[in-house]
Amino acid sequence: MGEISPQLATKLRSCGLDPAEVLKGIQTALAEDLADGPDLTTEATIPLLELGTADVVARRPGVVAGLFVAGAVFELVGDLTSQHHVSDGDQVRAGTVLMTVAGPLRAILTAERTALNFLGHMSGIATLTAQWVEAVAATQARIRDTRKTLPGLRAIEKYAVRCGGGVNHRMSLSDAALIKDNHVAGAGSVTAAFDAVGKLAPDLPVEVECDTLEQVDEAVAAGADLILLDNFSVADMAKAVKQTHGLAKLEASGGLRLEEAGTVAATGVDYLAVGALTHSAPVLDIGLDLVAADRGIHREPGR
Repeated sequence: MGEISPQLATKLRSCGLDPAEVLKGIQTALAEDLADGPDLTTEATIPLLELGTADVVARRPGVVAGLFVAGAVFELVGDLTSQHHVSDGDQVRAGTVLMTVAGPLRAILTAERTALNFLGHMSGIATLTAQWVEAVAATQARIRDTRKTLPGLRAIEKYAVRCGGGVNHRMSLSDAALIKDNHVAGAGSVTAAFDAVGKLAPDLPVEVECDTLEQVDEAVAAGADLILLDNFSVADMAKAVKQTHGLAKLEASGGLRLEEAGTVAATGVDYLAVGALTHSAPVLDIGLDLVAADRGIHREPGR
């Protein structure tokens, strides 16, 4: 297994993904399947030189994300070529052919589960995100993710959020500051914590988590331009919007539910922070239909 091709690397970068990080994730996933040796079932049943094609098909409706990542899996396993029939971010119906892969059949079957794992997981995130985005469509609020991501998969999960129409919060602990309740407790007050972060990193964006309306006033007075309303009631969110007078952007967070998203957004908050986008999104059911043109072989998706 070599490197991702320059052409595919360029496409990954266009998605905001680092090809080296994608490669690392794929290698880790493939090692789980191939660490103890080759794909014995495939080698026993598929002739070495047999070629064919496979259609990657959505079994359920949803929003697609991860086509280039899946393409990288197929490319790395067996120098397989892939053709996309839809684009990341597209809403598709059940039965839609997402991409077609061609090359050695052994490589297609060996790569199948890893490719579908990435594609199904990312598309599940995009699909759930799109549902939240639709729920707040009548407002100006945006749906935003959190750092509640699977180890090693943060970049692709946050990319999937973007495919679903959401926006990203910070990628790491160093590209923005989020002063939470424990930081406030450690520093002594919201103002003390805000001032301490400002001294250490004066150019860093700073968000302050507030548990009460009084803390919201303190955060605005300290100079915060982004405030996280932690577990506020809808009524208190509306009060926070009024009392900040547009001096700070507000982000609702904590136990938000999809069925209440529109009501929360209608209070005038700027963002809804939804950890569930990445930590609880159901996988979108996507399968692979294998067809060898010379023999008309049709196989059900592997498990």
